[in-house]
Amino acid sequence: MGWSGYGTFVVLAVVLVLVPGPDVAVVLRNTLAGGRARGSWSAVGITVSNVLQGTAAATGLAALVVRVEPLFQAIRWAGVAYLTYLALQAFRSAVRGRYADLEAGGTATGRDALTGLRQGFLSNVTNPKVLAFYLAVLPQFLAPGTPVPVLLTYALTHAAVGLVWLLLLAAGLSRARRVLARRPVRRALDAFTGCALLAFGARLAASRS
Repeated sequence: MGWSGYGTFVVLAVVLVLVPGPDVAVVLRNTLAGGRARGSWSAVGITVSNVLQGTAAATGLAALVVRVEPLFQAIRWAGVAYLTYLALQAFRSAVRGRYADLEAGGTATGRDALTGLRQGFLSNVTNPKVLAFYLAVLPQFLAPGTPVPVLLTYALTHAAVGLVWLLLLAAGLSRARRVLARRPVRRALDAFTGCALLAFGARLAASRS
């Protein structure tokens, strides 16, 4: 494994994870709904999915999924449906405006953690573009025949960089909780998050590959 190429990949990974996408929207939504703990568990769920998909890419399973059109499309439409579901939840919260627990400074429960973990994992694992990303990017840095452990190192590096960023995001949002907990602000953010999730779902639905 060339350290120069690896360093370039790390820089690329940092740039890519900073670009707002469904992962950021899900962490934002869960941090607002349940505080730092729930947002952090969302980040963990997303990372678990990234690790699984990166491992699939490194071992060749991802290539099979992408090439089997019915399977790829099934995953894609499941992702569209789930992002739409999360968007509708955000819109419902914006309309109702019931944020008593958060405004009172409530802490995340075990149920909050499970919800965050589940939403983070499902929103990421049902997005076949993640598999396509690994299949498209890794070959740019690694030659054919590269050992699986090296491929895994690159894939897991991307997952780790993403985890660090999402945890920092959850922590930052949590620090601003006193401002964000105000009902007008929360309703506006929920509406914005719903629009973002709906847009990501629409973009995934419109994609052909």
